[in-house]
Amino acid sequence: MGYTVALTGGIGSGKSTVADAFARFGVDIVDADVIARQVVEPGSVALQAIAEHFGSDILTPEGSLNRRVLRERIFASPAEKTWLNGLLHPLIHQQTQRQIAGATSPYVLWVVPLLVENHLQSKADRVLVIDVSPETQILRTMQRDGVSRENAEHILAAQATREARLAVADDIIDNNGAPDAIASDVARLHAAYLSYASQAVSQENL
Repeated sequence: MGYTVALTGGIGSGKSTVADAFARFGVDIVDADVIARQVVEPGSVALQAIAEHFGSDILTPEGSLNRRVLRERIFASPAEKTWLNGLLHPLIHQQTQRQIAGATSPYVLWVVPLLVENHLQSKADRVLVIDVSPETQILRTMQRDGVSRENAEHILAAQATREARLAVADDIIDNNGAPDAIASDVARLHAAYLSYASQAVSQENL
């Protein structure tokens, strides 16, 4: 398996912006959120199981997963959330491993919003945390998703704390400023990760 850098951060931290900046250097991106959507696409075994478990109203008229209804169901019932995680996490893990194994860049950037919550930091060679203040997270989430401040604060409260994320970080990008301010950080870290990946290959070949 290749050298893996896990990128994480709370809602509104700018994970996608940073991941896109790495992608411009030709780095393969494996995004846990994208995979989570792929495993419940129409026609998938997982979506069929979800519909059988929760009932057909969990689907949209087009046959896709109605995420809003599903969120309401699992928010109201920890047992249902446990059932759903038991179904989806193994599928997401399998697909993640498949994509990481198929990566062709010297290292792969694994974007994992819930890295700390799901205790996945040991699965990566290095952890990069995108750090912003809670107030910045709230304002960005309100602006991006069109939600109230109260709603944004609830989302934040359900995630790992800023301190918990920073505690597992090998590298940190401060993304409190303008989006273009991260370019130099990404360039510096990309050079470092190329070096680390090269060293890891050399050690494997010893």
